[in-house]
Amino acid sequence: MDGDALTLFLCGDVMLARGVDQILPHPGDPELREPYIRDSRAYVGLAEERNGPIPRPVGFTWPWGDALAVLDEAAPDARVLNLETSVTAGGEDAPDKELHYRMNPANLPCLAAARPDVCVLANNHVLDSGPHGLEDTLDALAGAGLRVAGAGRNITAARRPAVVPVGENRRILVFAFGTPSSGIPYRWAATDDRPGVDFVPELTDAGAAAIAARVCGIKRPGDIAVASIHWGGNWGYEIPPDQISFAHTLIDGGLDLVHGHSSHHPRPAEVYRGKLILYGCGDLIDDYEGITGYERYRDDLRLLHLVRVAAGTGRLVELRMVPLQSRRMRLCHATRRDADWLGSTLDRVSSRLGTRVDVAHDAPYDVLTLRHG
Repeated sequence: MDGDALTLFLCGDVMLARGVDQILPHPGDPELREPYIRDSRAYVGLAEERNGPIPRPVGFTWPWGDALAVLDEAAPDARVLNLETSVTAGGEDAPDKELHYRMNPANLPCLAAARPDVCVLANNHVLDSGPHGLEDTLDALAGAGLRVAGAGRNITAARRPAVVPVGENRRILVFAFGTPSSGIPYRWAATDDRPGVDFVPELTDAGAAAIAARVCGIKRPGDIAVASIHWGGNWGYEIPPDQISFAHTLIDGGLDLVHGHSSHHPRPAEVYRGKLILYGCGDLIDDYEGITGYERYRDDLRLLHLVRVAAGTGRLVELRMVPLQSRRMRLCHATRRDADWLGSTLDRVSSRLGTRVDVAHDAPYDVLTLRHG
């Protein structure tokens, strides 16, 4: 029924490791092997220097802050996030990598507090603790009753979509894969006999068409198919032509929504043939507060993407984005001034793709909406 609509909550990276893991009730080993910081608690200190003391331990809901009430009010049919960490107390640090994200499995109630329907794992940190760490992650998430997409014990499992039932005879299918441009090493690709991620080595139209054909072999009438892609660098608003072409080919081949992530701040959105493409959702939860060098991008500002699509066609009905700010490692509603800045920035960079962003100062919080056509 084309008149019906489904609502999806989509966000970018949720990183519950390092400093975030240290403020939760069950902090893991704080030791790091990074070039400049050797103790995860130093990231907590940077955040406190910026915005004030953080109580320790905090409750499991603390990092989500005001986001939870927004999500409860929106009541999305599916909640999809990119889980940017391994979940293990063991494993060995992946070689030739400077940053390793690991959260204590005992802190999984923090992730579960947001009630995610799908945890995307096709990213550049899920194997930070090696293959054994990935297997621990898969076991921990399965034990918590959380669906995953984009990584598995072999290529078949990594390519298997997460299936979210929606009412009678309807499903939301989430296919997830990652690219080398986001920092995923080639050796992390899952094979028939090696655990890893569903890895796309190059963004080509032929590759996108092959993915679309695989999706169409699983998709049934009434299903909504989401392509969740970890791609691109951390900073900047320019969208490479190969990403645009790849996303367009996915839509042409039968996908209904492209959920892009990897960038530390939100990037432009596009509506192509009536379907939504989010090129970069930005981080949602991390321990980067207090890290300097890219202030012009305001990566302290975060977005909850609430996407309404027609249940029968997958066409975009509405995109509402709720701006939040990370303060003391907790998500708080953004100020009106910050909402205006983020809205005007996204309006400017998205206009190149034929979309505009409006800001509404509604009670009890501001909302950005996408306008197109």
